Amino acid sequence: MKFDPTLVSTRCNSPLGPLILAASRKGLAGIWFDDQRHLPEVRDWPTRDDEPVLRRAAAQLAEYFEGRRQHFDLALDLDAGTAFQQAVWQALLTIAPGQVSSYGAIGRQIGRPAAVRAVGAAVGRNPLGIVVPCHRVLGSNGSLTGYAGGLDRKVALLRLEGVLL
Repeated sequence: MKFDPTLVSTRCNSPLGPLILAASRKGLAGIWFDDQRHLPEVRDWPTRDDEPVLRRAAAQLAEYFEGRRQHFDLALDLDAGTAFQQAVWQALLTIAPGQVSSYGAIGRQIGRPAAVRAVGAAVGRNPLGIVVPCHRVLGSNGSLTGYAGGLDRKVALLRLEGVLL
């Protein structure tokens, strides 16, 4: 993935562990648990705790974890991904809170029904976890599958949203 070189970042706490947030001029570009897989090299990004996009994202995430927010109202910058990844991430945005989908369904939605593994790889590289809800994707049989932030966090996010596993 190729992130905008002008990204700025901040950190915030969540009930599931510390989060790293990143923003570009276009909007929120990243949310990662500080110990998750596929975490980009963030040390070179300047810290900007006063960045309005990051402050707004942190506030909305706090509301989400408190159960007071289901939908995020944030400008998003998904430009770090390939066209295919961006299509998958856009499809993730259509999964409503409390609902789940499958990798196959996402593939069909973007017109690539045979690309289940590639869909899975794109879901795993989603730079905007929680806001772009990759945690709402399950295996075709409804089983829990990988989550870059860890399966325990995936379960916690789904339970927070009222999904019974």
